[in-house]
Amino acid sequence: MSHDASARDGEASGSDDLDRGAGDDGATAARAELLRHIARRTARVAVVGMGYTGLPVAAAFVEAGYRVLGHDVDEEKVARLNAGETDLKHLGAGLVAGMRASGRFEATADAARLAESDVVLVCVPTPLGPERQPDLSAVRDAGAALGRTLHVGQLIVLESTTYPGTTRDEFLPTLLASGLRPGIDFFLAYSPEREDPGRDMGTRQIPRLVGGIDEASRDVAVALFETVLDQVVPVSSAEIAEAAKLLENIYRAVNIAMVNEMKVLLTALDLDVHEVIDAASTKPFGYQPFRPGPGMGGHCIPIDPFYMAYKAEQVGQQARFIALAGEINHAMPGWVVERTAEALVQRGVDLDGARVLVVGLAYKADIDDVRESPSFALISRFGELGATVDYHDPHVPRTRAAWHPGRPPLESVPLDEASLSGYDAVVIATDHRAVDYQLLGRAARLVIDTRGVMRGLGDEGIVMA
Repeated sequence: MSHDASARDGEASGSDDLDRGAGDDGATAARAELLRHIARRTARVAVVGMGYTGLPVAAAFVEAGYRVLGHDVDEEKVARLNAGETDLKHLGAGLVAGMRASGRFEATADAARLAESDVVLVCVPTPLGPERQPDLSAVRDAGAALGRTLHVGQLIVLESTTYPGTTRDEFLPTLLASGLRPGIDFFLAYSPEREDPGRDMGTRQIPRLVGGIDEASRDVAVALFETVLDQVVPVSSAEIAEAAKLLENIYRAVNIAMVNEMKVLLTALDLDVHEVIDAASTKPFGYQPFRPGPGMGGHCIPIDPFYMAYKAEQVGQQARFIALAGEINHAMPGWVVERTAEALVQRGVDLDGARVLVVGLAYKADIDDVRESPSFALISRFGELGATVDYHDPHVPRTRAAWHPGRPPLESVPLDEASLSGYDAVVIATDHRAVDYQLLGRAARLVIDTRGVMRGLGDEGIVMA
């Protein structure tokens, strides 16, 4: 990686005590040097994981004037980034091209190059395993790689969403292979990402929590983020920041589960859940509206409750409320399929053999992100019951994963009067603004609306679900 402060490389290579952490004086000097380079924005920054979280973070640091090295294990992704390209369309077509044109960004798959950096931000996936248990393998792998390259005066910040105690108990031990002392020779903090694809608010504008494994680590991390972000919020420990991130997303999961359950109940009472929510929203205090849907999507909300439930079990507690919310949200695709089957039967059509079009594959409106999208559960369930299923999504021209084991990916079909006439039911799973809902109301035989977008477009042939 090229760097305009080339003299720094010579200083580092010629100072054995700083490289090996020999003595507290050397560590203190290295910390002071790091803070000086942070203040001048000449600190070299690496971001591990060039996905939905890592790439926007890297862009924010480039915009702030830092030189950034993006690391990812996917060599094809690295090649695309170095060519100024990305598959993350919601970030804007010119984002990576602009980063490359600045001369302050490059990508690599070589983990050894992390040694070049003064700061490493770890933004790797934290998914669920087959039994819905936390999968921290990417975090541990990143830590193991850093343990081989860690040097005195380096700041490491974990940003991946995870349960309280991960930074200190799971991530830190992988770094100790370096033989360096945390809080003295190097600094370790946790600062959770708060990216929300599709929201008109960039990384810089979103307040950032920062907690360290000690005060020194927290203070160095705070100093770093204050040079990039509008608002930095220090907290007393890494565990507080980890728990706060989970609370933010569990709050949403629980409230969405509540309105999803209300939707089922109010439908049985022949009441419009969206009108009920609109009415309740007129109260100026003590109420915040959430909207129901066909299930949960995205990386955080469908996954984070299970991380907290796992940690609760470790300390002999039960996260009953959280677990119940997860059950309700995961049951919603099945309920939508049942509503569709009932509506078809009323029209003399059996779901077995019916043609169904799912509108929207992304998990939320106006983006191309399909992670954990409930649309996949809908498509799979319809297929299991004998329906022929297609999808339309203006933002996802082709699926990135097979919709059913052993079957090939699908491609988005056109949405016009001719194509709509061939479907027995159209299920609106994602409320993209680019979809012509008036066309659906006019041309589709039956519309199953899980988002409330067909309200006011007529009643005949429209079923809320």
